[in-house]
Amino acid sequence: MVSHPPRTTSGPSSTTRRRCAGSGLVAALAATAALAGCSTTSASASSTSGKIVAIGAENEYANVMSQIGGRYVQVSSILNNPNTDPHTFESSPSVAQEVSAATLVVQNGVGYDTFMNTIESASPNSKRKVIDVQRLLRLPDSTPNPHLWYSPKTMPAVARAVATDLSEILPTHAAYFEANATTFISSLRPWLADIAKVKATFPGAPVATTEPVGDYMLQAAGTDDLTPWSFSADVMNGVDTTPQDNSFQENLFNDHKIRVFVYNQQVTNPITRLLLSLAHTDGIPVVGVYETMPVPGYDYQTWMEAEVTALDRALVAGTSTERL
Repeated sequence: MVSHPPRTTSGPSSTTRRRCAGSGLVAALAATAALAGCSTTSASASSTSGKIVAIGAENEYANVMSQIGGRYVQVSSILNNPNTDPHTFESSPSVAQEVSAATLVVQNGVGYDTFMNTIESASPNSKRKVIDVQRLLRLPDSTPNPHLWYSPKTMPAVARAVATDLSEILPTHAAYFEANATTFISSLRPWLADIAKVKATFPGAPVATTEPVGDYMLQAAGTDDLTPWSFSADVMNGVDTTPQDNSFQENLFNDHKIRVFVYNQQVTNPITRLLLSLAHTDGIPVVGVYETMPVPGYDYQTWMEAEVTALDRALVAGTSTERL
């Protein structure tokens, strides 16, 4: 039976971790006013080039913004390191100034990137447009899984909203933005087709997860996640998992009740690492998922396609893809 040792990740998780993302903002926002007009960030510097200054709180959103905006937009992202826990991010004066200088912002919502709201409130700008993906999708604050970008419904809606806002900012290029949005949405078809293929070929395939990072895609693919929600939520929130949940998870591996183990590469602790070891020992293929788009080498479409391909390979041939 597994005990629940203290978490040893690079930081806390989800609701708890998400709130931590704004913990460094007091000093950052105090310095923002002093920095106004003298920032050297790439985004604010681009404002003199005639391009729209745009910020994605997460790099997956920034990537979509870049694809829609093309040559008329200078895009940067705040959370962009796939090797660290994004929930432990703490803002700085330069980040605060970068966000405050943006004309268009896309952020996840659901409490995942509350530091953005803090910055925006501290530096009001009547010209700034903010796309909060939670609000865009009309999701309640009680939505348990904040990893919205894995849902097939999310990015088409984001692409349309970005095109609409960019068209309002630069009306003379509205047709360009709308065409790019259409192209982007069409480019998601292979991903959607492969999700449908997994669902048709392996209906109800039993899987286990460490936390609900890829759950929206797993649900769309028709898999059956046997991991107790209480376990996933505890890992996500940086709370010690219970001995009962730990034992249940262990048995999924030892009794070969699952066909795939979906492992969040960016947030780990002793329990998740133990489960990874059990997967190796018991011959259960591992699919690594991420909260931040792996770069370089991927855009949003190829990232999502790589994830569903990894899931398919695990089910078809028992092949692990622990890292992209």
